[in-house]
Amino acid sequence: MNPSALDTSCLDRAVAELRGSAASWSAAPLTERIALLERLLRRVDSGAAELAAAGARAKGYDPGSPWAAEDWSGGPWALAQNAAAYLHVLRRVAAGRAPLAANAVRETAGRTRVDVFPATGWDRLLLNRFSAQVWMRPGVTAEETRDRAASPYRGRPEPSAVALVLGAGNVAAITALDILHKLYAEGQVVVAKMNPVNAYLRPHFEHVFAEFVTRGWVRFVDGGAAEGGYLAHHADIDAIHVTGSDRTHDAIVWGTDEDAGRRRAEDRPLIGKPFSSELGGVSPCVVAPGPWSDADFRFQAEHIVTSKMNNSGHNCIAGQILVVPRDWDGTEKLLNEIRRVLRALPSRADYYPGARERLDAVLAAHPRAERYGDGCRLLVPDVTGPDDVLVTDEVFASALGVVRLPGATTAAFLRNAVDYANDRLPGTLGATLIVHPRTERQDRAAVETAVADLRYGTLGVNCWSGVGFLLGFTPWGAFPGHTRQDIGSGIGFVHNAFMLRGEDIEKTVLRAPFTPAPRGLVTGDPSLSPRPPYFVTNRTALTTVERLTRFTTAPSPLRLPALFASALRG
Repeated sequence: MNPSALDTSCLDRAVAELRGSAASWSAAPLTERIALLERLLRRVDSGAAELAAAGARAKGYDPGSPWAAEDWSGGPWALAQNAAAYLHVLRRVAAGRAPLAANAVRETAGRTRVDVFPATGWDRLLLNRFSAQVWMRPGVTAEETRDRAASPYRGRPEPSAVALVLGAGNVAAITALDILHKLYAEGQVVVAKMNPVNAYLRPHFEHVFAEFVTRGWVRFVDGGAAEGGYLAHHADIDAIHVTGSDRTHDAIVWGTDEDAGRRRAEDRPLIGKPFSSELGGVSPCVVAPGPWSDADFRFQAEHIVTSKMNNSGHNCIAGQILVVPRDWDGTEKLLNEIRRVLRALPSRADYYPGARERLDAVLAAHPRAERYGDGCRLLVPDVTGPDDVLVTDEVFASALGVVRLPGATTAAFLRNAVDYANDRLPGTLGATLIVHPRTERQDRAAVETAVADLRYGTLGVNCWSGVGFLLGFTPWGAFPGHTRQDIGSGIGFVHNAFMLRGEDIEKTVLRAPFTPAPRGLVTGDPSLSPRPPYFVTNRTALTTVERLTRFTTAPSPLRLPALFASALRG
């Protein structure tokens, strides 16, 4: 990087303005911070349609297309949900209550676990039977967890500081949620560099954060790798958070010259600032054998396809490898249902830069891969080699690989699947485990062991782990253990509304019903809706998520009938 080749005046000015205002944000009382969030929610509501429409057009479809539901859920709704989560916690603190309910934290078998979702009555009503529990690292007690929650608002404020957020280019809300985390969880003012892929979102974010911009607490800038590198090394930047790839992290920390490898080997970073990151990987979806009905195969096929094809696969949490039992008679039934879903989905473009080249690499390795949606969706039904591109690299496009593992029993298969996911697939951001409720009851010890042993920052049981990105109460980040020399899926957690101490967190375990209504009543695993609104097959997703966004920004019982009417038709 050659700083002299850049016009850095606007970058320097942005950082200087933030430095001058950092102390005023640190001194802002809790009541003011709450009021700012309340007004931010109103601005999310007023600009929601424009924000979602901008995303849809950039991806090549009309804002009225069914695909645009993703732009609502990954844009204005995610932003509203996360802001509302912070509001819930801060209002508890302002009322003199503990951030966490007394019964939310408990020690079980020597481990502390925290029930973080549902957190409100609206959560229980709108996402019936969805739950999330944070597992703390071994040795962290329930008392320590309660005492450290939301500590900046309980007499232990963070010193004033300036943070750099390097924005992601895929899901709209990522940059905005990282800004919220830096402001409210870490007490830092923020310069956010927009990713060139979605720099068109900048005016929408400036609308949402208008008061923070006016007060000198947030600044948005544009640019590419050179601008990001300049800001990362800026003397007045105190901390950095990046969502993206390990290559971005390594370029900043170790450089890109001929000595980068030596610096990395000797652990001599170019910068020593606090550096948190969320960097993706190859995410697995493990399917346990069980007594599935034909309807179960149809529903879970839609679930699996959603986890891969949401946003054309341009998600760091996309389910890239489907791990199935080799000897289960349900495996081929499931794959046939997946094929049916892939055939039925309307075509769309893989808009993210480099997607075509990455898909071509998959086709080069698998010339007989099954092609759907005018060739933009690939299914490789039998991945076997350890060096397969689907196993070693995050494709970040619409390609799904299937790995078949042995195991004569549920317990044996799950042991093999856990070992494969932990030891063979790069990355630890998220994984999904699909298990029939009867299987879980009959093989409880095996399922509990699998849940405990999967080394991922978010594990979804009958729930795509990507849902954890959206909820706000659920810490989002890689499983602990990565280092700057071996960064993997990153270091640290964001979206942590209860502000549990990041160093204490091991992972989040999400749970959702295996079967939708009304069939869930038969299995004892009921849910509110026939099909979750984030499913790519949901017929009313666009209307449902729009109404959910409006409700989240301003909850009212009067808005529930229309919301439920749409959700139940999905």
